[in-house]
Amino acid sequence: MSLTEIPAAVQEQLRAFFDERAAEVQAIGQPVVDAVAHLERFVLGGGKRIRPMYGWAGFVGGGGLERGAEDSGAVLRAISALELIQACALIHDDIIDASDTRRGNPTVHRAVEADHRRLGYRGDSAVFGEHTAILIGDLALAWSEDMWRGSGVSAEALARAEAAWRGMRTEVIGGQLLDITLEAEGSESVDMAERVNRFKTAAYTIERPLHLGASLAGAGPDVIAAFRGYGRDIGLAFQLRDDLLGVFGDTAVTGKPAGDDIREGKRTVLFAQALLLLDASGDPAARTLREGIGTASEPDELNHLAGIIERSGAVEKVEARITELTESGLAHLERAPIGDDVAESLRELAVKATARRM
Repeated sequence: MSLTEIPAAVQEQLRAFFDERAAEVQAIGQPVVDAVAHLERFVLGGGKRIRPMYGWAGFVGGGGLERGAEDSGAVLRAISALELIQACALIHDDIIDASDTRRGNPTVHRAVEADHRRLGYRGDSAVFGEHTAILIGDLALAWSEDMWRGSGVSAEALARAEAAWRGMRTEVIGGQLLDITLEAEGSESVDMAERVNRFKTAAYTIERPLHLGASLAGAGPDVIAAFRGYGRDIGLAFQLRDDLLGVFGDTAVTGKPAGDDIREGKRTVLFAQALLLLDASGDPAARTLREGIGTASEPDELNHLAGIIERSGAVEKVEARITELTESGLAHLERAPIGDDVAESLRELAVKATARRM
C-alpha cells in the first residue's frame, strides 16, 4: 500500500472502530450516544492523516513488509489509533484557546453548546459545552489505547513499541502544559517556545509515529535513530510553519480566523523572535506588541500587531529556520539504511509539511 492510499484506508479503519463501539455506547444511554456522535463527526470529518502516514512510512521503511512478521492490516489499525490521540489533543486545545472554529466548522465544545441551547437544557450552555467536550476528548484518548492494543499486532511488536507509545502520550500532554504555563508567565523565551513546538506538536506528529512504525517492524537502532532525527527536525519546521499560519494564514486555507495566535496569546517562536528584534533596534512597537498579545481581539487590532511582527524581520528569521530544519531533517534520511522509495516519500512529505500555503 502506497502512502497516498493511507488516508482513505485509515478513514475506513476509524469508521469500523466507531461501528464496533456503537452497541456498547448505546447500552449506556442516549446522552453518551449523542456525545460520541460529536467525536465521530470530528474524527471522520477532516484531517490529513499525517500521523498514520508517518507511522506507515516507519513500518515500511523499517522493513516490516519484508519481514512479514506482522499483519499489515493490523499495523494499519494500530497506527490509525494516532488519529484518536490527535482528536483528544485538538478538542482540548480548542477549549483551552476558546476557539470557535476548527477545519472551518464549529469546535466540539461550541457544537455541544449549540445543542444545549437548541434543546432548552438548564444551566449555562457554554459551561455544558466545555464540560462535555473535555469528556469527549478524554474518551478519544481512552479509545486510542483500545484501538492500539486491540489492533491485532503481536505482543512482541507492542512490547517493542511500548516506550515510543508511552513517551508520545506524555510528551503531547506535557507540551500542552508548557504552552499554557508560558502564556500565564508572559514568557518571551525562544528556547521555551521551541520546547513547546518539540513536545506539543513535533514529537507526536512526525517523530513518534515514525518511531512507532519502525518499532512495530522490528527495525534496528540505526534506522530508528535516523527516523527520529528526521521527525524531530521536520516536526519543528512543521510547527514553525503553523506559527506563521496562525498570524498570517488565510482562513479559507487554515479553517481558523486570521490572527488567532495573537488573540489567544500564544508565546510562539515567531512572537519571541519579533520581540528580540524589536528590542534590539529600540523600536517602541515592542511595547505595543507586548501589550496586545492575548488582549487584542478586533480585526484591526490583530492586523496592526501582525504588521508589527512582519516589519520586525521575524518572519524572515522563522523562514530561515524552517529551511535549516528541513535540510537537517532530510540529511538524516541520507544516512539511514532505508529503501529509495521510502526515502523519496519522506522527502515529499517533508515538503508538504513545511511549505504549506499562507
